[in-house]
Amino acid sequence: MKLIATLLFASLPVPQVQNSLVQPAQPAPHFVQQAKATPRARGKWYFARTGHAVYCYGPVMTLKNADGGLDRVATVCKGNQVVVPLKD
Repeated sequence: MKLIATLLFASLPVPQVQNSLVQPAQPAPHFVQQAKATPRARGKWYFARTGHAVYCYGPVMTLKNADGGLDRVATVCKGNQVVVPLKD
C-alpha cells in the first residue's frame, strides 16, 4: 500500500514557484525570422576556363596574363578563390 501511495505521489506534477523579483523572459515564437542587419552579398554564376561553374561576388575584370595578352576574370569567388579565369 505504501508503494502504491509513493508511486502515485511521485507521478503528480510539481508546481513551479516564480520569484516576483525576477522578470520572466518572454517565450520566443516557434518560427523566428532573423532580421537582416546587412543585405546579403549577391553573386553570379560564371563558367571558368577549367570547365567548372563558379559563384563569384566581385566584378568581372580584364587582366594581363603572362603571355602579354588579356584575360577576362571573375573576382572574389566562393571557395577562397580571388581571381578565376573565365571561358569566353
